[in-house]
Amino acid sequence: MFSLISNTASRLRRDEKGATAVEYGIMVALIAVVIIVAVGLLGGTLTELFNSTACSVKGGTWTASAPASGSTAAVVGSCSK
Repeated sequence: MFSLISNTASRLRRDEKGATAVEYGIMVALIAVVIIVAVGLLGGTLTELFNSTACSVKGGTWTASAPASGSTAAVVGSCSK
């Protein structure tokens, strides 16, 4: 009986599946935070890039204009053909 308990206890000490799952969970959470921060910082720039590309695909010319002074809005622009 003692050997059964001893073997089970030693197997549980060697089993690291739970620790590995926690480590992967922490890595996924950190990657998600990095992605959220990157999108937050580059969001306006990406919007302008996509609008400019869409305008070019339509055959137009993208003209960027600065937002009103004191505004926190991203750079806006217009597409002209």
